[in-house]
Amino acid sequence: MTSRFLVIRDTTPPNAIPKGAVIALGNFDGVHLGHRAVIGAAQRMARSRGSLAYAMTFEPHPRDFFNRGAPQFRLTDEVDKLRLLAGTGLDGAVVMTFDAARAATSAQDFINHDLVERLGISGLAVGYDFHFGKGRAGSPALLQAEAPRLKIDVHVESHFDIAGQAVSSTAIREALSNGDLDKATAMLGYPWFVTSKVIHGEKRGRDLGYPTANMRLDPAVSLRHGIYAVRAALNGERYDGVASFGRRPTFDNGAPLLETFLFDFKGDLYGKTLDIAFIAFIRPELKFDSIDALIRQMDDDSARAKAVLSANPGAFPALGEIG
Repeated sequence: MTSRFLVIRDTTPPNAIPKGAVIALGNFDGVHLGHRAVIGAAQRMARSRGSLAYAMTFEPHPRDFFNRGAPQFRLTDEVDKLRLLAGTGLDGAVVMTFDAARAATSAQDFINHDLVERLGISGLAVGYDFHFGKGRAGSPALLQAEAPRLKIDVHVESHFDIAGQAVSSTAIREALSNGDLDKATAMLGYPWFVTSKVIHGEKRGRDLGYPTANMRLDPAVSLRHGIYAVRAALNGERYDGVASFGRRPTFDNGAPLLETFLFDFKGDLYGKTLDIAFIAFIRPELKFDSIDALIRQMDDDSARAKAVLSANPGAFPALGEIG
């Protein structure tokens, strides 16, 4: 196993690509438990033959390519997806550019050129419902049929269920939109998180005794508006806090903003990049008739968030470093 998480892209020279790796194939939006079952199968196969294990993923997400202009709620952007993949213990990732040429590539050409000729794979793990190639003609059954000719092993992972429901990125997005963090966390295997830069706000929180780190999320994020118990990471340190995501109906009802108050942090966060993990949903966003009523509610929200976070001291996604 390499000590550095290697990212292979379309521009990576052929002589810089280690041959003989086992590939976990998928889009991996969110790197949820179903994805991790595929990754685990690839890692076990790689260990059995002393080879490396990589994930192969596509950017932009094919759904974004085929629905250009329509907002698509992604659980993880490219960087955070790679950080999560690195956190699984994989040796690296192959990031394939998904463009018009890729969309027009036949499934057979993808197998022959990308998997065999360019990467020289020795094995492959894939989910039961993954399709690839022009018109989504490629399937796990095709990979299994081609395995003897290509002299590779192919493992097809069956669907991963929790309480009778198949784990999927779509189901996780729906849970987040409903504020059902318990369900989302159970399917992901970690608390859902966002990464963004702290921007200047209206400074209202400071006047209320709750100075916040303000972050703009992707407009496509459909997380339920409300108050959350959160855990933040900055420069290797973690901080508990309470966050509001929404339109601030008591004040301006503006564009959605994530406003996070960290309980035990003092210092300037402007321009810093934070990871914010959502541990629990506290309550929906509300409009208050007075500032005093709002402050009383914020005091209560903070107390509830502290209690939840105290009961979940280690809750945070396992993120790795990418080269």
